Amino acid sequence: MIVLLPVHQPSEKLPALVGELRAAAPDLTMVVVDDGSSGPAPAEALRAARDLGCTVLRHRRNLGKGVALRTGFRYVIRTWPGQDVVCADGDGQHRTEDILRVARRVRETGRMVLGVRRFTGRVPLRSRVGNEVTRLLFRAVTGCPVRDTQTGLRGHPAAQLDWLLTVPGDRFDYEMAVLLAATRTGEGIEQTPVATRYVANNASSHFSSVVDSARVYRPLLRFAVSPRSATRPTAAEACPVEGRPAPDATGAERARPADSPVGGR
Repeated sequence: MIVLLPVHQPSEKLPALVGELRAAAPDLTMVVVDDGSSGPAPAEALRAARDLGCTVLRHRRNLGKGVALRTGFRYVIRTWPGQDVVCADGDGQHRTEDILRVARRVRETGRMVLGVRRFTGRVPLRSRVGNEVTRLLFRAVTGCPVRDTQTGLRGHPAAQLDWLLTVPGDRFDYEMAVLLAATRTGEGIEQTPVATRYVANNASSHFSSVVDSARVYRPLLRFAVSPRSATRPTAAEACPVEGRPAPDATGAERARPADSPVGGR
C-alpha cells in the first residue's frame, strides 16, 4: 500500500502526519508530490517529510492537484507495480486511523474507496453548503448517492491506476471527473465514514470558491448532457456505504484539504 500526499505550500502539519503514519504503520510507503511550493517554511516541511522516509516529487511550478495526483500515480506504477494507493491531504484534515481504514477497505473490496465526511458540528459554511449542493447535483445526474464528492481521502486498487491516468482535469476538477468516469464505466465507488476535521476555519485550503467551483461543476454539466449507457449498475451497487460513521473531530482540530502537486526526488 502506498500513501500519496499531494501538497502545495505545506506546513509543519505535513511531517506531523507523516510521523503519525510511520508510527502506526512502520512499513508504509509514502510519496509526497509538491505542486510548485516556494519559500522557507514549505521547503522545511518537505525536508522533514523526506527525513522521515518519504519520497518527495516536485513540480517546478504550480500545475494543479489533478496533475499532481497523476504524477504520483505514474510514479507508483513505475516504481511499485501492483501496489494499491491511498490519496490523502497533507494539511491535517485526515486522521491517521481514517487513512488506514480506507487502505484496509481497498484491500477488502478491490474497489475505489472514498472516506466520506458527515459535515456535522462546527463546519465552515462554504464547505457545508458547497458539498451539499455538489452532492445533490452529482446524484441528480448520475443516480449515485455519493455522500462527499469533494473528499481528498480516496483509495484506489492497483488495477485502477492506469485508468486514472486517462481521466482529464488538471486541478480540483480532476477528482470530480474521476467520480463521474467511475459511474459511467462501472468502476464502482465504495464509501466509508471518516471524521470531519477543520483547522482554523479551513484557512489552509487552496480551493477558490468561484474559480474552482466553476471547474468542478463544468464536468458535471458535460456529464448531464452527454449520452449514457442503459446498463449502468444501480445506485446501491455502484456506491455502497460501509458501517457506522466515525466520530467527528472537535474544536480547533477541524481542517479541510489543501491543494497539492509534484516533480523530482
